[in-house]
Amino acid sequence: MRTPLVVFATLAAGLTCAQDAAGPPPTRRQELTETLHGVEVADPYRWLEGDAEGALTPEVDAWTTAQNAYTRRVLDALPGRAALEQRVGELLRVDRVGSPEVARNHYVYRARRGDENQSKLYLREGLEGAPRLLLDPNALDAEGLISLDWTSLSPDGALLAFGLSRAGDENSTLHLLDVTSGEWLADEIPGKVGLSGWLPDGRSFVYSRLRDVADPYSRQIKVHVVGRHPRHDSLLIEQTSTTWGPFAYPSRDGRWLIVGEFTGTSSNDLWVADFAEYQRTGELVKVAIAVGEEARFGGPVHGDTLFLRTDLGAPTGRVFAVDLNAPARASWKEIVPAREDATLRDLELARGMLVATYLKHAHTAIERFGYDGASLGEVALPGVGSAGIAVFDDRSEAFLSYQSYNEPPTIYRVDLKGGEPRVWERPEVPVDPSLAEVKQVWFASKDGTQVSMFVVHKRGLKLDGTNPTLLSGYGGFNISLTPSFNATLFPWLEAGGVYAVPNLRGGGEYGAAWHKAGQLERKQNVFDDFIAAAEWLIAEGYTSSEKLAIRGGSNGGLLTGAVLVQRPELFRAAISAVPLLDMLRYQRFLMARFWVPEYGTAEDPEHFPFLRAYSPYHNVKPGTRYPAVMLTAGENDTRVHALHARKMAAALQAATSGGAERPVLLWVDRDAGHGQGKPLSLRIRDVVDQGMFLRAQLGMLDAE
Repeated sequence: MRTPLVVFATLAAGLTCAQDAAGPPPTRRQELTETLHGVEVADPYRWLEGDAEGALTPEVDAWTTAQNAYTRRVLDALPGRAALEQRVGELLRVDRVGSPEVARNHYVYRARRGDENQSKLYLREGLEGAPRLLLDPNALDAEGLISLDWTSLSPDGALLAFGLSRAGDENSTLHLLDVTSGEWLADEIPGKVGLSGWLPDGRSFVYSRLRDVADPYSRQIKVHVVGRHPRHDSLLIEQTSTTWGPFAYPSRDGRWLIVGEFTGTSSNDLWVADFAEYQRTGELVKVAIAVGEEARFGGPVHGDTLFLRTDLGAPTGRVFAVDLNAPARASWKEIVPAREDATLRDLELARGMLVATYLKHAHTAIERFGYDGASLGEVALPGVGSAGIAVFDDRSEAFLSYQSYNEPPTIYRVDLKGGEPRVWERPEVPVDPSLAEVKQVWFASKDGTQVSMFVVHKRGLKLDGTNPTLLSGYGGFNISLTPSFNATLFPWLEAGGVYAVPNLRGGGEYGAAWHKAGQLERKQNVFDDFIAAAEWLIAEGYTSSEKLAIRGGSNGGLLTGAVLVQRPELFRAAISAVPLLDMLRYQRFLMARFWVPEYGTAEDPEHFPFLRAYSPYHNVKPGTRYPAVMLTAGENDTRVHALHARKMAAALQAATSGGAERPVLLWVDRDAGHGQGKPLSLRIRDVVDQGMFLRAQLGMLDAE
C-alpha cells in the first residue's frame, strides 16, 4: 500500500547551541520525502521524533533544552510577570475538595489545602465526623510529583484501594490500606491499573492492568484476592485489538460480570457472564447482549436486571431493562425513551431508583426514575452549569458537585427522596464571581449548521471590537465542554478580556450524531465550526483579528494547530498544548492506534487524502505571516508523543514571516505528562507562562 522513497541530504550538520537572542535556536533540516499512496510527502524534521521507537536521542534532547531555554528567555523577560504570578498563586492556592466516596459509615474524600502540591485523602466517620488524614502523596515525594490517581472503598468500608503514579506518566500502581489503622497492606500491583469493582466479600476485586506498560494494547482483566501475590491473580479477559480494549465490572452482589470490548471511540460490544458460576468452575462463559453494533452500551446492574444505557437507534440515548438470564435484544424493555431536547450522559443506581444525568443545551440536568422508568422528578440544581452526582446503591444519600463560569465548585449533600441540597463543602475563592457575565449564543458554521457557544466577560463590556479575546475548544471523542469555574480566568476578565467556548461538532454535547459529524472524513467540520466562532466574535464587535487568540489541548491542540495553518490571518496568537499535529504518522506512537476510529489512518488509502488535507505539520507554508504560537508537550506523556510539538515548532519557526514580534515558542516539560498529576508549583508556572504569552501578543502588558 505504501512505497517509501527516502532521500537524505543533510543541509546543516549537527546541532549548535549558539542562539540568536532575537530568534529561536537553529534547527537542522533533513531533506526526507516518502511516497504515500502515490503522493510525495516531505518530512524534513522527522529526526525530531527521536529513535525508531520514538525514544529521546542525545541530539533531540539537546535541541529540546535549547528550545526550552529560548522560551524561558522570551517569557521571563516580559514585564508584569511577578504581579501575575502572585495573583495566579493566590487563586490556585484556594482549597479544593472532592465529593466523598461512601461505604457503611465511612466518608472518604480528597482535599488540597493552600500550598500543597497534591491532594490528600481524608476520612470522616459519619457525615459530620472530624476529618482524619488517610493518605498524603506530598509526603511520598519531595518534589510533589507523585499523584493520587483514583480510589475505591471496599463494600464494608474496611479497605481502600488506590492508584499512584509519578511525573504525569499515568502508569498507576495499585496499593491497599486498612481504613481503620491507616496502614498499607503488602498488596501492590503495577501496570497502569484501574479497579472496576469490589466483590461482596470485601476481600477481592476485579481490576484491569497492562501486561506490559510499554505496550498500550496489552490490557488484561483480572481478579485479585487481598493478601495473595498478584502473580496468582486469575485472568478473565486479554486484549486482542488496538482499540481501547476490554473492560469488565461485577454486579454488587457478585452474581454477574458485565464484559465489554471497545470497537471504536463511539462503539463497544457487550456480554454478560455468570460470575458466580465462574468462581465455582473457573470457566468464564460470555453471553452476548449487543455485538457488532455501531453504538455504545453499558449501565448498572440491580439483581438480575441490567439497566442498559445506549445510543443504539437513539443518538441522544435511552435506557432498556435487560433480564440477564435472557439478554437477547428481543426481550429488552425500553423504560426511559430518548429525549429530543437533551442527551443522556450517565446513568447510576441509587437505593430504589435510577439517577440519570443529561446535557440540555450543553449544561447539566439530573432526573430520577423508578426501576420501571417512571419519572420521580429532577434534582434541583443551583443554576445553569455543570454538575456531577455521586450516588450509592444502598442509600438515598448522594453528593452533588456543581460549578459554572461564575460559580466556584461546590459539593452539596442531597437526599434523593426529596429536600433541598445542602452545602457540604464550598471553597473560599478570592474573586468576585458576580464580575463575570455569561451568555450562551448560537452561530452558523460554514455549512449552515447552528453551533452553540458560551461567552464570558466582565459586566458592562463595550462591544467596540477592541477586547482581547481567548477562544478555546475541543471537538472530539464525544467529550462535552460545559460551564466550569476557573479562578485563574478572573485576572483575564478583570483586564477586560473575553473568554469564549463553542460546542463544536465532534463533541458529545448534542448526542452521538453530533460526535460522528466531527469524525474521520468529517473532521473538517470541527475546524469550520471553530473558524465560524472566531468570525462571529469579530462580526458581533467583541474583538478583532489583532486581539483574538485561540487555545486548545490534546485533540484541542490539533484543533488550534489546524485552524492556525488554515486561517493564519484570523488570529494574533495560538496556544497548542500536548497536541497531535502530524496526522500521517501519529498512529505509530504510544497509544495512538486507539484513536484510529476517530481520525482514520494514513495507512488506509481512503483515509490518507482527508488526513493529508488538514494535518497541521504538513500544511505549514513558508513565507506565511503566522500568529505567534506557543506549543507545549510533556516528556512523560503516555498519550500524545512530544514529537508533534517538536516537529511543528521547527516547521513554524522556519516558515513564519512574523518575525520576533510573533515568536514560535516550544516548552517541553521534563517532569510532566499529558497534564494529569502536575504539582501546584508547575501548574502556577504553566498558567503564568500562557497568560504572559497572551497578554504580550494582545497588547495587555501596559495594563500591569
